[in-house]
Formats: sequence, structure tokens, C-alpha cells
Amino acid sequence: MHATLHRGWFLAAARFPHRSVMHEMSTATQPLPESESLAPGEGWHCLHLFYRWDRQVLARLTPEQLQSGCDELIAVLDPADSQAPQRLQVSAVSGHKADFGLMLMDDDPLKVQAVHQRLLGGRLGPALVPTYSFVSLTEVSEYVPTVEQYARKLVAEGDAEGTPAYQAKLKAYADRLPLMNRQRLTPEFPPWRATCFYPMNKKREVGENWFLLPFDERNRMMAEHAKSGLAFAGKVQQLITVGVGLEDWEWGVTLWAKNPYYLSQIVYKMRFDEASARYAQFGPFYTSYIMPARQMLAFCRVLPA
Repeated sequence: MHATLHRGWFLAAARFPHRSVMHEMSTATQPLPESESLAPGEGWHCLHLFYRWDRQVLARLTPEQLQSGCDELIAVLDPADSQAPQRLQVSAVSGHKADFGLMLMDDDPLKVQAVHQRLLGGRLGPALVPTYSFVSLTEVSEYVPTVEQYARKLVAEGDAEGTPAYQAKLKAYADRLPLMNRQRLTPEFPPWRATCFYPMNKKREVGENWFLLPFDERNRMMAEHAKSGLAFAGKVQQLITVGVGLEDWEWGVTLWAKNPYYLSQIVYKMRFDEASARYAQFGPFYTSYIMPARQMLAFCRVLPA
């Protein structure tokens, strides 16, 4: 859950140290050459978007205009559309914070952002009111042990190095680590309907500043935190994306669950962990239910069911 700045950002800053701010501004809208790709070093760009419907605007549309606008919106939010990002998820939001939400992921941030612009520029754009967004990147946390670190952990926990049990545990971890990291960086969305998103920070208060703690201390607390989450394996899937330098909050947490009850239970249980109880700060929670765009329009009473 800790943000690690991608090497490409440092390289981009170091490559042109003598350019003026005005020069950078003047070239900001020019196409980037292939050597200056917007793709992050390893993972994907992620965008959470939430909207509500302006019912007064919808009421002024003729049936033909409404149908045409809905058909256009359905096409924009079709994951199989040629312009769609690599991951596109639509959900109907519970509560009054929004009517529907999107989760978008791709290695190109402009392809992700283009979905938002296509919606606002479409026939139903005047009836769409954006209520919240979160810009982030996927990452492999610094608290995920390497194979070498996991080997030392096994020894510390009592497994003698070189024994059959030690070798079997080490091999099992080494085999699954690439798959786990791929899921963190380029995740597949689980086939579960209930989902929630919330942003979070780590405290920087006097006496409780997460970023002044030694790494080993932070690592210990995050290991405890991860262990709590394992109790929900097969019921809840989690994705942490980093917003440091991109957003007002440092991380975004997306949860998917087989049942919304599990969303409540995992958040409750994990808040007793020291990493959360002492150092976590949470933003607004958006709970929603995943469905295709056409079904969302019917659920929101924009189109007849």
C-alpha cells in the first residue's frame, strides 16, 4: 500500500533539467514521441469516476433524443468498443453520492480520460453531473516480499534452511509471486457484483507520522494487515492503487465482494490492525453494484426497463 515512484518519472525530470517552465508549457500539447510514452514503468493508469443524472435536463429531451443519447452512452461504455480502455467497469451506486460509477484502466492515461470526455461531449452530456473522481496508478507495494525476503522470513519463523519443508514453501511462493504481481499491475476484475471504493492516507501527525517510522516497523504492521485480509480469501478481492503526486489522497482502495456484507466485515476487521487503527485516514466510501451500461440506465430510470 506504499507508493513507489516509477523510474520513468525520475528519468523524464532528469532528461531536460535546463528547460524553462514556459517552454514545457508551450510543448505540453504536442504529440509525444515514442521514446516519451505515457505508459508507466510497469502497471496501468486507473481512473474512478462517479456521476449523477440531472433529471430536469433528461425531462426536456424528446423520446427520440433520449433513446439516441442512451444508445450512444451504451456504445461508449461497451468494454468491447474499439476505443475502450483495457478495463472498463460500470456500476450503479448505492446512496445519494452518485447515480453510477466507472472504473477504467489502461496503459495510456489519455485513453482512460477519453471515456469521460466522450460522455460529457455526447448527447446525454448536459444531463451528466460528475460528482467525484480519483486518478491513480497500479503498483507492487514495497511491502510485498521478494523471494529472498520470503526465504529469510521462513528461517525467522523456524523453518531450517535447505529442509524439504523450507524448499517446498519457498518454491510455492516463487511460483505464485509473478502471478500475484501481475494481478496487482494489470488486474482482471472478479465476477462479483458488489464493489466499493474509498481513498486513504497515512498519518503525518506529531507522534503518529507513518513516514518517519523505520521500514521494518512499517513492514511488520503491513504484514499484520495483510494477514487479516487473508481471512476473506474467496469472498473479497482488493486492489490498491497509488495516487501520490496525482491526487489529494495517497491511495485508492477498490474492493469487490460476493456479497456487500463481506465489504462491511473486511473493513471492520482490518480497522483493528495497528496500521489502520493508528495511522490510517479514510475518505468517502462509494458502494455500488456492477452491471452493463444498458442495465444501469434502466436501473437509474433513464431508460424503461
